[in-house]
Amino acid sequence: MKAVFISEPGGPEVLEVRDVAAPVPGVGEVLIDVVAAGLNRADVQQRRGFYPPPPGASDIPGLEVSGRIAGFGPGVTKPFSLGDKVVALLSGGGYAQQVVVAAEQVLRVPDGVDLITAASLPEVAATVYSNLIMTAQLQAGETVLIHGATGGIGTFAIQLAKAFGAKVATTAGTDEKVSTATAFLGADIAINYAEEDFAESLRQQNGGRGADVILDVVGAKYLRQNVEALADYGRLVVIGLQGGATGELNLGMLLAKRAAVIGTALRPRPVAEKGAIMSAVRDAVWPLVSDGRIRPLVARSFPLEQVRAAHEYFDSGDHVGKVLLLL
Repeated sequence: MKAVFISEPGGPEVLEVRDVAAPVPGVGEVLIDVVAAGLNRADVQQRRGFYPPPPGASDIPGLEVSGRIAGFGPGVTKPFSLGDKVVALLSGGGYAQQVVVAAEQVLRVPDGVDLITAASLPEVAATVYSNLIMTAQLQAGETVLIHGATGGIGTFAIQLAKAFGAKVATTAGTDEKVSTATAFLGADIAINYAEEDFAESLRQQNGGRGADVILDVVGAKYLRQNVEALADYGRLVVIGLQGGATGELNLGMLLAKRAAVIGTALRPRPVAEKGAIMSAVRDAVWPLVSDGRIRPLVARSFPLEQVRAAHEYFDSGDHVGKVLLLL
């Protein structure tokens, strides 16, 4: 089969398509013929040498796929059949024509979603639901601030938070993306972080209140402003480090607000935790996708042989929604 490898840390030019042996499902695993794979920031960080796969995971990048069940390892009890249309959450290996994955991390494609578009769902759905709802316990009527409005995480998080009854504020880097966040995605407040202090702007547009929950993909660069932007008893959930890993935390402000800073990562979690998250996504999120309250957004799709072009486009930041590879 064909799969993508990273020859050395670097830019998109280090991605190589190679012929490799097909994987064999082990105990509790299923084999999937991949139709499409989603690109994620973690893939870029792995390509750059900053985010190696967890122990035992494939060196092939790719954390989410859609496809059809092609085989079973010993001990699989989940009710799948050969040919079922599914999506899977992976620890690696998605940029390949076949993958093996624990059955707990596999879900049937939600009703009303085509098999290619479905590849845009598992990683973002699991990340957003587990952090906003399971970890931060976002409630209807609360204000949530979501950074990165038009990326894969942002576009999904805005829609999910709205579906759960939250007031949604978000940030983006251009006026065009700000307009997209409100007019197309349904955000209540959108802030151009390149022109405004987002903590100050949020309070001005939110009746003097900060955010009850902040979902942050930036990290250290935003730490000070994020704490400033929190409301009393607010929860800052950091899920990415695009702006660095080390920052100065104002503990006095955190204590005065009785607030919390939480760091989470999905990729290194054990199978049991990922399985619990995927089951929750199936029960709570798939119905929202099927009835149209959450629309999976695909910016562009590229054939596997154009994986370098796909990463160049992803790195440009021009996309609204997900970028996919077609296998």
